[in-house]
Amino acid sequence: MAKDCCNSECSNQKLLTPKYKKVLWVALVINATMFFVEILSGLNAQSVSLMADAIDFFGDAMNYGISLAVLSMSLAWRARAALFKGMTMGSFGLLVLAYTVWSTMHGEVPEAYTMGFVGFIALLANVSVAMMLYAYRDGDANMQSVWLCSRNDAIGNFAVMMAALGVLGSKSAWPDLIVAVVMASLGVSAAIQIIKQARSELNHQQ
Repeated sequence: MAKDCCNSECSNQKLLTPKYKKVLWVALVINATMFFVEILSGLNAQSVSLMADAIDFFGDAMNYGISLAVLSMSLAWRARAALFKGMTMGSFGLLVLAYTVWSTMHGEVPEAYTMGFVGFIALLANVSVAMMLYAYRDGDANMQSVWLCSRNDAIGNFAVMMAALGVLGSKSAWPDLIVAVVMASLGVSAAIQIIKQARSELNHQQ
C-alpha cells in the first residue's frame, strides 16, 4: 500500500509538508558547512578520503537545494531532478576514483589525527541528517536520493575514522586510499539506483 502511495499524488502531499521543507533546509545548512570544514581539513591533512567526503557534502548540499526547488512540482519534474542528482553523484564517484589513482602515485601519508577528528564530526552531522530524513526514505526517486545521500555519507564517515586508525598504525597512505575507493563505489552504486527509479517514474508518466 505504501508503494501505491509513493506513486501517486499522496507522495506529493507528503513532500509539501512544512516539516519536510524544514528538514531539507537544516540538511542543506549542515552539508554546506561541513563541505568547507572537510575540504580545508582534507587539504591540510593530505587525506584523500576527507576530500572525497568534502565533495560528497558539496553534492548533498546541491541535492537538498534542488529538492527544495522541485517540492511543489509534479512527480515527473521531481523524477527529472532525481535523474540529474543521480548523474551528479555518479560523476563525483568517478572523480574520487581518478583522484585516488593520482594520489597513489604522488600523494603523501595523511595526518591521522586530523582525519579521525574531522571524520567523527562529519559522522555526527550525517547521522543527525539521516535520522531527520529516515521517515521519507520510501518516497519517490527524489526523496529516496536525499535519504541515500545521508545514509552513504554516514557510512563513509565511519570508514574515514577507521582509515585514520589504519594510517596511524601503518604509517602508510593505503588505508586512506582504500576508503576513498569504497566511498566512490558507494556513490556510484547509489547513483545507479536513483537513476533506475527516476527513469521508471518518468516512463510511468508517459
